[in-house]
Amino acid sequence: MQPSPMTSSAEIGARIREARIARKMSQAELAEKSSISLPHISEIELGKTDIRVQSFIRIIEALQVSADAILRANVPAVEPVLEQDYHDVLADCTPEEIQALISITKQLKQTMRIHQE
Repeated sequence: MQPSPMTSSAEIGARIREARIARKMSQAELAEKSSISLPHISEIELGKTDIRVQSFIRIIEALQVSADAILRANVPAVEPVLEQDYHDVLADCTPEEIQALISITKQLKQTMRIHQE
């Protein structure tokens, strides 16, 4: 089995940008929340600089996003964990609660996709 190629600075930067935009956060807000200069945030998002671990940690904490989502967005191992989390939430729900949560989730998903465009 071949090891997967390393994620490039440009890919990481693009995912950081996507996460920031999804949270309706400006680069300036991210810079302030992560205590990283605005020019450096811009360079990271554009993939012009390699991100240091400490900066990466501050950014994902400011964005409230998992490291996996930024580093390896399509890693299959992440999806089952998320599915299990959702299953655990529903495990002790009544049928009515499950139906309500499904309805809310569908509406939230639709709203999220509208705001991504």
